[in-house]
Amino acid sequence: MNRSQRRAIIAREKSDAGDAPTDLAALFAEANRAFHEGKSAAAEVICKRLLARAPAHAAGLNLLGLIHQAAGRHRPAIKMFAKALSVAELDAAIHYNIASSYQISEQPADATTHFERAIALGLSGKNIEHFILQNPHVIEGVQRAMDGPAGQLGIPHIAKIANDIFLQCALRLNLIRGVPLEIFLTRLRTLLLGIAGADADGSSSPADAALAALCCALAQQCFINEYVFAHGDEELRQANRLRDTLRQRLSERGQVTPLLLAAVAAYFPLHLVPGSASLLAGGWPDHAARLLRQQVSEPLEEADDGRAIAALTQIDDPVSIAVMQQYEENPYPRWILHPHIAGCGALGQPGGGSATGSEPEPDILVAGCGTGKHVFDIVQQWPRARVLAIDLSRASLAYARRKTREAGLAGIEYAQADILKLAGCGRTFDRIESVGVLHHLKEPHTAWRVLLSLLKSNGVMRIGLYSELARRAVVEGRALVAGRGLLPTAQGIRALRHTLMRDDNELRWKALLDTNDFYSVSGCRDLFFNVMEHRFTIPQIATLLDEDRLSFLGFDLPPATVAKFVEQFPETDDLTNLAHWHAFEAANPLAFRHMYVFSVRRR
Repeated sequence: MNRSQRRAIIAREKSDAGDAPTDLAALFAEANRAFHEGKSAAAEVICKRLLARAPAHAAGLNLLGLIHQAAGRHRPAIKMFAKALSVAELDAAIHYNIASSYQISEQPADATTHFERAIALGLSGKNIEHFILQNPHVIEGVQRAMDGPAGQLGIPHIAKIANDIFLQCALRLNLIRGVPLEIFLTRLRTLLLGIAGADADGSSSPADAALAALCCALAQQCFINEYVFAHGDEELRQANRLRDTLRQRLSERGQVTPLLLAAVAAYFPLHLVPGSASLLAGGWPDHAARLLRQQVSEPLEEADDGRAIAALTQIDDPVSIAVMQQYEENPYPRWILHPHIAGCGALGQPGGGSATGSEPEPDILVAGCGTGKHVFDIVQQWPRARVLAIDLSRASLAYARRKTREAGLAGIEYAQADILKLAGCGRTFDRIESVGVLHHLKEPHTAWRVLLSLLKSNGVMRIGLYSELARRAVVEGRALVAGRGLLPTAQGIRALRHTLMRDDNELRWKALLDTNDFYSVSGCRDLFFNVMEHRFTIPQIATLLDEDRLSFLGFDLPPATVAKFVEQFPETDDLTNLAHWHAFEAANPLAFRHMYVFSVRRR
């Protein structure tokens, strides 16, 4: 080996040493800091140094894409983002970034695909509303809407947001939260109703495609939230007139425009309009086709599914019948997207791909599956499981079956059943999941023991129960409902929401106004109008476990909450100490704001 060869080896070893994760992390941090300080040229140089050492560094590729994007160089930005996605396919932020460059580059189909994937993947934990408000024209519209009648929205302003592809995707695919955005969308719906009325009677020029697409997306949002937006009497009269116009044109086989469809669909479900099934035969632009699929095709599918679902037990308990009726009228939750459905990797396989065949094949009972979101989460964890999913509500089960069919999943059996009567089903399970269910039954402890009788000797049961302490504001809301005699109808729910939104500065309502449930009819009904609700304390749970000789395996909680618990009880590494958790909840009353979700096993 000569001297030059030795030098080359030494140089290569030094270069390899420079690729240590800590060095790469330091380089990325330096580049990121420079970019956010406005030193884009320096950031670009550092990024290229980083990528020379680690060409598949996803964060570095994404940052270089952002540098190009900020400089208006969208072709190289798209190239960098695409390389980043080849390494980190499930990174929502990168999907959002590449979609933004595709939109500016006037490639709407690609922008739509990646915005949809970003939304499905959760946008790195940030809420959808944050990203909607990246558009300054939307911010202006929200500010005008919040100013009351003095801040009217106008057609020129709406034209500025009609081409916002992310806004349209968010409206179609996600429940939008937040009082300011709701007020803006409510005003937008009123304005679009007037435009559609003028379009329908021929007193204005036909609406352009972008405006019609925005109208269709808004109508899909109204269907998702089950028409929870408030409206005035005159507004409802206008909507009824347009529905009559649509009904007449369907009966006479007259012209139906996407704008007319959207205006009616923003106030009433299209599948309830006589003759709406005939619309499925027409050739429609994508935005109208999506609206018809949501409001006509899917409800018809669910009606067929509901008739085909087997009944595993009788349902004759009066409380069970009342609970069933509630969820027949308002299946809950009305979820839209799952990463698998959005094309972001197979269920149970974080990077996509098929199961290897070595995974366990447990028998799992989901007792109270609702609309199936919980089932999808379980199949992600156990792709080869055999799942029996039961619920009182056929409408909820039909929703779940449709979503299962969309995803192409197998091994899931849906049946209508009452947990209280399930003991004679003749089956046992390796795992039983019943989250958010037992507290709505007449006798939660009886149902608990029925489920235990179906659990194999080494099986695990996972339960979710309401916390007495965490639901104080909900209890006050339920008292308000009872005191005012509000009924569990869309009108009664809108009246309650109006009161709470008007008093949004009151601390007791703030947490509720930040939940998903507040922004849909089914969510509000589940939250404030449920026909049966029990709440529990940690000592009560401890008593249940002792009576049935069960081992407590721990709570399901966010890492930040667990870290806070460990900080409060540093002397113990026992995360199953219920006495400590009771003390922790007393000091942190919203720690279990969603529920006590915990797992148990027989001792």
